[in-house]
Order: sequence, then C-alpha cells, then structure tokens
Amino acid sequence: MRRVVGPVILWFAGMSLVAMWLVFRDPAIDHRLVVVGALLPDLADAAFGSAAIAHTLVSAVAVLFIVMGVTVGRRALRRRLLAVPIGWFFHLVLDPMWSETELFWWPGFGLGFGDVALPAFDRPIAATVAMELVGLVALVWAYRTFGLGDADRRSTFITTGRIDRSLTDPEAAPPSC
Repeated sequence: MRRVVGPVILWFAGMSLVAMWLVFRDPAIDHRLVVVGALLPDLADAAFGSAAIAHTLVSAVAVLFIVMGVTVGRRALRRRLLAVPIGWFFHLVLDPMWSETELFWWPGFGLGFGDVALPAFDRPIAATVAMELVGLVALVWAYRTFGLGDADRRSTFITTGRIDRSLTDPEAAPPSC
C-alpha cells in the first residue's frame, strides 16, 4: 500500500480542540497553544526520521515539568503555557502511541526507541485523507461551537486563544434584546 509523504495536521489541530473542550470546558485556556502542543511531537521527531523521544510519555511529562518549573510565581503565564503539554498529551492519544509499548514507556524497556516509523509520515494515503477530513469536520465544529462566526469572538480567539465565557457560564452571556 502506498504511504503518504506529509504530516497529518488538521487531525491533530481539530481533534485536540474538540478533546480540550469536551474534557476541560475551559474558555480561559489558550486553545491556540493546545494545537501547537498537539503538533510539536511530530515536528520534534521529524529530525530523527522516526518516532523517538517526543512520542514517549516521559517527553510529555518533561514538558509539563518544564512549564511548571519556569512559571513558578507567574500564575498567568503558567495557565497560558499549560496548554502546550496538554496538547502534547492529546497528540500521544490521537496517534495512538500507547500501542508502541517500547517507545511509549521509554526508557522502561531499554534505552532504544524501537523501530517505529513516524506515524504522521507512515500512514496509507486513504487513512491520512480520512483523518484530515475528520480533523476538518472537528475544526468546523469548533468554529461553530465557539461562535467564531462573530467578529468579536473570532478576534478574541485569534489574539488570546480564549473563547467566550458564555459558552460555559450562561450567567456571563450578554443580555438578549
């Protein structure tokens, strides 16, 4: 079967936004950084030409610890940057890396990463297209759910990554006419 030479981007972007919303329902988190975090493992491991350190559980935990360490005493920055490791964890789930035991639990089964191709570049073309279409549907869902058709909400999302608080707190909704 022919393999695609290109990453899956919409899948991770869309599904991480949907997962973030369904799991946390936090309008204040920077949703843009969740997407960045969900894309970083493939970008980081592309240099190795295979799935390596960035596709391990230890890497996601390390990113979380780094964020926690560099933001001591800076609550607002911590809240913002925590979106990156959350997105990283979503990537591991969406890829599904847990099925690659030696890699996922590295270094628990030895110091090698195993011979695991970078999943984003090793899927059949049909699977990649299907995943990207699902990701596109997820992005459309997020656009509609977050009310990004409204210019003010869209501007807030683009500049801060936040969504309108009225989506989770009906009392925060602006009064209707």
